[in-house]
Amino acid sequence: MNAVTTKTHDHSSGAPNVKIIINKVGMERPRAWLAAGMEDFRRASAISLAYGMFWVGLSIAITLGAYTLGYWYWLLPMIAGFMFIGPLVAVGSYGISLALERGRTPNLGDAFGSWRPHAGQLAMMGVMMMIFFLAWIRLATLLFALFFGFEVPSPATLYTTLVTTQEGLSMLAVGTVAGGILAFGAFAISVVAIPTLMDQDLTFMEGIEASVRCVARNFRTMLLWAAILTGCVVVGVMTFYIGLALILPVLGHASWHAYEELVRFEPVEKLST
Repeated sequence: MNAVTTKTHDHSSGAPNVKIIINKVGMERPRAWLAAGMEDFRRASAISLAYGMFWVGLSIAITLGAYTLGYWYWLLPMIAGFMFIGPLVAVGSYGISLALERGRTPNLGDAFGSWRPHAGQLAMMGVMMMIFFLAWIRLATLLFALFFGFEVPSPATLYTTLVTTQEGLSMLAVGTVAGGILAFGAFAISVVAIPTLMDQDLTFMEGIEASVRCVARNFRTMLLWAAILTGCVVVGVMTFYIGLALILPVLGHASWHAYEELVRFEPVEKLST
């Protein structure tokens, strides 16, 4: 298995103490990651399902709130923008998988509190992901104004127009391409960065560097993995969020196993001998 390495540092002394090794993997590995994710879900089904249901409930509440307050026209870009914050949503699933690996029975603390030991660096990653999300919302707003002007039509008129008119289809096409580019950028900086931060005492910039190198080293495989993640989330949303109760934790567990196969850490002393 081929690998590339990068140094991390002991930030108290400034001296390098570990190297991040990025493994080269084949196109068949995403299937194995999904299988491992489903096995983790089976082993911790109650906690994983509870975690998934939490996000389903939150999604339904946000949707109902948007309709009630008259902001229904934000729903489509917000749903599409879920891919920008999805890696943060998976944090609880990472905690469950980590507990299973350590031989413990996962509990609600693993699902909802596993971020606390790494809160500062994960918060910085959250800021990075929010920048991508806000950029997408801004872009979606500009695209809507470009194709439809500033007057907001009724829900039925808007969604019918999107799929039956040239302007609507053009906006969807442009938005899909532009959003896809932004989403892949967010994926590239976060796909292994967040599990790295939960597993190691590193800075968020070191996590981002590892993630970008991982995508560069395994571009075709990671492109396939991004497509699988996106497709599964779309299927979950199309079930009026209910399917996300299963899909989100399984994808989170699978992403943890992807991280473990793609990234490993070795002391500098061991590598230099």
